[in-house]
Amino acid sequence: MSVAVETSTSRSDTKTAAQKEASRKRQLLLALNAVSVIGGIGIWWLLSATDIQLPPPPEVVEKFVAMLANGTWFSDTGASLARVLTGFTLGTALAIPIGFLMGWYTVARGIFEPWIQFFRTVPPLAIIPLAIVLMGIGEQPKIFVIFLAAFLSCVISTFQGVISVDKTLINAARVLGAGDGRIFAKVVVPASTPFILVGMRVGLGSAWATVVAAELIAAQGGLGYRMQNAQIYYDMPTIFVALITIGVFGLIMDRILLFAEKKLTGWQERI
Repeated sequence: MSVAVETSTSRSDTKTAAQKEASRKRQLLLALNAVSVIGGIGIWWLLSATDIQLPPPPEVVEKFVAMLANGTWFSDTGASLARVLTGFTLGTALAIPIGFLMGWYTVARGIFEPWIQFFRTVPPLAIIPLAIVLMGIGEQPKIFVIFLAAFLSCVISTFQGVISVDKTLINAARVLGAGDGRIFAKVVVPASTPFILVGMRVGLGSAWATVVAAELIAAQGGLGYRMQNAQIYYDMPTIFVALITIGVFGLIMDRILLFAEKKLTGWQERI
């Protein structure tokens, strides 16, 4: 009895120590993040005082306040955010089942893989002129190229996750009497989840890059459109506001996916 109590106490102490170490690492990471951000702003401020033609941070903040006051920031950010979310959601929703099919069924892999590999070598930005010709200059071509960028990033990652599942786990499940459906749901899907979420994070970055490029070519609103207009008048503060907005929203969305990854893959060991 005493041995069991000692073992339980030892496990509890080990768990507490691990939690304290993880908390210490998180605090250190946050502190380093803060130092990095402050240092980056400081370097930006110093560079703006040199011959490099950069607007100082206060000037960018002043422009941001002005864009908030006249509603420009809200309309442009809303337009770009809606395009990114729509294209990213559609691309991811299609990529995950196709990636699973390619990894699980040889026939599906044989059908889909040549086309996916073909389009993967063609940058989504190169599709923009064709999409505009075929679909016009409305929302459809912009959403389509974002969809394509997110889809290609996520489908490859999902496929890689399925084929990387440890065959020992699958064979063990078969020995225990599990059928293909149960093995897929209980073994393949959980083991592939980290790959899927990494693909989604990569696809999100591709979506933001693609929407800005699409808005530079043909748009009546959006952050890319605003930057293009600002470039004509050499309005550097507006360009900086748009760039920072894209970076902040991209970072927030990436952190959301990272949080989801930690919750869904808590069984993974992390450094």
